[in-house]
Amino acid sequence: MELNNLKPAAGSRKARRRVGRGIGSGLGKTAGRGHKGQKSRSGGYHKVGFEGGQMPLQRRLPKRGFKSQTLKFNGEVTLTALEKLGAAEVDLLALKQAGLVGELIKNVKVIKSGELKRAVKLTGIGATAGAKAAIEAAGGSLA
Repeated sequence: MELNNLKPAAGSRKARRRVGRGIGSGLGKTAGRGHKGQKSRSGGYHKVGFEGGQMPLQRRLPKRGFKSQTLKFNGEVTLTALEKLGAAEVDLLALKQAGLVGELIKNVKVIKSGELKRAVKLTGIGATAGAKAAIEAAGGSLA
């Protein structure tokens, strides 16, 4: 194989359709565009969502809801996950390394789901009221 005899695989590159080349081609005269109208003209088309002047669907429907962009930086960890982690001291970095929260997460909160039997010291991590009570009952603390 040499550079001067490289070719694409057979059938992988199809010649583009040539339109407007006489009756025999089957695509002469109007070149597949039909007769008259906006779509037949050169440069004649409309923007996405345009409905011919009718009020477009996107504007007919009411505006509703809001999704905060800061939510992607918030994470949560369960008591069960803390139990499985098995570390005496837990901070954000430890949770990221264990894969319990994503890399983008900046704020973590412990939620009361499951049980915690060992004492865990949390640093820089929040907790719900129920989770805080469970952590303190197991002999842990929040800082």
